Amino acid sequence: MEKEDIDFSSIVRADIKGFEDQDNNLRPKMLKDFLGQENIKSNLSTFIEAAKARQEPLDHLLLIGPPGLGKTTLAQITAHELGVDFKVTSAPALDKPKDLAGILSTITERTVFFIDEIHRLKPAIEEMLYIAMEDFELDWIIGQGAAARTVRIPIPPFTLIGATTKAGSVSSPLRSRFGFIPRFEFYTQNELASIIHRSAAILEIAIEKDAALLLAQCCRGTPRVANRVLRRMRDFAQVRGQKEITVQIVEEGLKRLEIDRIGLEKYDREILRSIIENFGGGPVGAETLAISIGESIDTLEDYYEPYLIQSGLLQRTPKGRIVTPKGYEHLGLKAVTKDNGQGSLF
Repeated sequence: MEKEDIDFSSIVRADIKGFEDQDNNLRPKMLKDFLGQENIKSNLSTFIEAAKARQEPLDHLLLIGPPGLGKTTLAQITAHELGVDFKVTSAPALDKPKDLAGILSTITERTVFFIDEIHRLKPAIEEMLYIAMEDFELDWIIGQGAAARTVRIPIPPFTLIGATTKAGSVSSPLRSRFGFIPRFEFYTQNELASIIHRSAAILEIAIEKDAALLLAQCCRGTPRVANRVLRRMRDFAQVRGQKEITVQIVEEGLKRLEIDRIGLEKYDREILRSIIENFGGGPVGAETLAISIGESIDTLEDYYEPYLIQSGLLQRTPKGRIVTPKGYEHLGLKAVTKDNGQGSLF
């Protein structure tokens, strides 16, 4: 795939990592350069300073939050601030216990070991991780059948940082072994504008203050989306021969990318329209809605619905999904009034 061959239909999907996320140039390296999440930064800075003073590994961390908010970046910064090695993997990549053992047997003392999507760990691997986190040892079975015996292999003390988008899917025994469990919040418009200005400087493109604020308004409170859309605005400015991203360029660029003023893309609006036009505004079940828009239930529930609900455009009820009056207003449609047997629905 060519570098600029981008599927614009998924440009605001924070769970999809494009080529730009493989380029670490925009990732801050120090905690002071990490914008937003002030409470998490303040606490983590204290814990890092204390661990360095004692020359001990930092306590294990579990980072919780939606995709694209900086969990991986903060894990990298933690290792950098501690001055230790950083090893990274994802839970789906750990297929067998020997995969985990292979990584842990090669780490150095106080290494930061990062596991992304940690809620997807297989039970056998998770149980091996328990002992490694608490006792810094690995349980390994030697031999087979009646001759099999368990040997405990010591490993250097290390820090495990787990990241998850589904806190409820992390088992209680695993969760209880983490010493600090911060939850990431969506970024404010001003925080995103600051991130956009910083990224624009690294990308060597100027951007107007109002243009950055307009762009921040359309990025779902997510830095990954902000950086992705910023790159596209840079492309539009470059093709037009301009060295600065202006409000006009942002307005035209968002229109071409089919992103509206609150960050909804074409697919989001299709979900709302499908409920209104095909199911009378709802209620409609998740499975039926997923089939009608040609998406999986997981994608619908994990990615599209949360932002629509947070924006007040969609409502979950015991009977199914309903488009709210605000959703009708956003699409420029007149809200219908329904009777659910207990009075007016709206």
